[in-house]
Amino acid sequence: MEFTQALVRIPSTNDPARGRNERPAAELVEAKMREWGWDPVVYEAAPGRPNVVAVVEGGGGDGPTLMFEGHTDVVTEGDLSTWTVDPFGGEIRDGRLWGRGSADMKSGLAATLYATRALQLAGPFPGRIKVCALADEEGLMIGAHHFVAEGLTADVDGAIVAEPEAGEICAVAKGALRLRVDLTGKMAHGAMPQHGRNPIQAVGALLVALASLQAELQERHPAHEHLGEVYVTPTVLRAGSEEQVNVIPAVASVFVDVRTIPGAEHKDIADRVTALAAFEGISAEVSVLVDRPPVDVPVSDPVVAALAAAHRAVTGEEPVYGGVPGSTDGTVLTHWGGIPSVVYGPGGKWIAHQSDEFVEVAEIVRCARVFAEAARRFLSGDF
Repeated sequence: MEFTQALVRIPSTNDPARGRNERPAAELVEAKMREWGWDPVVYEAAPGRPNVVAVVEGGGGDGPTLMFEGHTDVVTEGDLSTWTVDPFGGEIRDGRLWGRGSADMKSGLAATLYATRALQLAGPFPGRIKVCALADEEGLMIGAHHFVAEGLTADVDGAIVAEPEAGEICAVAKGALRLRVDLTGKMAHGAMPQHGRNPIQAVGALLVALASLQAELQERHPAHEHLGEVYVTPTVLRAGSEEQVNVIPAVASVFVDVRTIPGAEHKDIADRVTALAAFEGISAEVSVLVDRPPVDVPVSDPVVAALAAAHRAVTGEEPVYGGVPGSTDGTVLTHWGGIPSVVYGPGGKWIAHQSDEFVEVAEIVRCARVFAEAARRFLSGDF
C-alpha cells in the first residue's frame, strides 16, 4: 500500500495559483515503472501536465494489446472543515485508505500497475499491456485527447479504465453535452425598459422551454437500465450587475449540462436548444463547450467478457453490470480512439469528490488480482 499512499499524499489538483498540477504524481508513477525495468515514455499533454505510458511485452509471442488506464489528477479538497482526516495524508485506518483521490482514482491506477507487474513476473504471456497514467480527466480530458492525437490508440484492442465502480462492470456510460447560450438584447435604463430589449426575460422563457425539452427527450428515450434518464440541467446564469440594478443588461447567458443515454443524438439536442433560444428582438448564439457521446460497448466484447470472467474467478461471485453516471477517459478512448472500453475499479460508486473520501484496502488488493486475471484472459483469449 505504500505506493498508493504516496500517490494520495501528492495534491495533484490542477491549481496553478497554488503551484499544483499532475507532474509530481506522474513522476512517481514513472519512477515505479523504471524501478521494475519498464521503459515509460512521458508525453506533455499540456505544460506541467504529463501523460506517462509504458508498454510491457509479454514475451509469449504475438497477441493483442490491452490498455490499463488511470488518471493522475484529483479534484480540489474543498472546505477543510468538512474533513475529519487530512485530505492528503494517505492515512490507513479501520482497513481503509483515506484522502482525496484515494478512490478517484489513485488506488485504481496503482492496482493496474501492480496487476501488470504480477502478470509479468508470473511468466510469459502473449501480446502486451499498455499501462497509462493520463492527465486532466477531471477537466477537459486533455490527457486522453492528447493520447488519441498522438496515435497511441492505433495498436490497442481493448481498454480497462480503473475508475471506482464498487465492483460493477460498466460497459456503458452517460454522454455529456455542455452548452452555453448567449442572448443579446439592448441595454437600457430600468426606468425606461421600452428603450431596451431585455435578454433576462428571454432567459426565463428559455428555462421553461429547457424543462419541456427534458420531458420530451425522456419520453422519446426511455430510461436506460444502467444509466437512467436523459437530463437537461441549467447550471449557470449570468446577467446584469448587482451594483447596477437599475440597468437592463445587453447580454444574458445560460449554461446547460445535458446528460444523455445511447440513442440520444447530441447534434439534434444542440439544434433543438438553438431553436428554443430564438426570441423576437433578441439574438442568440449557442456554443458547444463539451461534447462527449455516450459509451455503449456490448458485454460480449472481448475486453468486457475477459473482465467478467476474471471477476467471477477471483471473487467467486457473478459479475454485476452497471453504468457510469458521468463520463471518463474511456469516453474519449472509445469515441475518438476507436477502442472498446470498460470501467471497473476499487472504491465506492458515489464516494468521488466528497469529503472524507476513502477506499477499502481489501478492495484495492482484490481489484489488482482481478485486473491481472482479466489481462491474462484477454491476451490469451480465455474468456
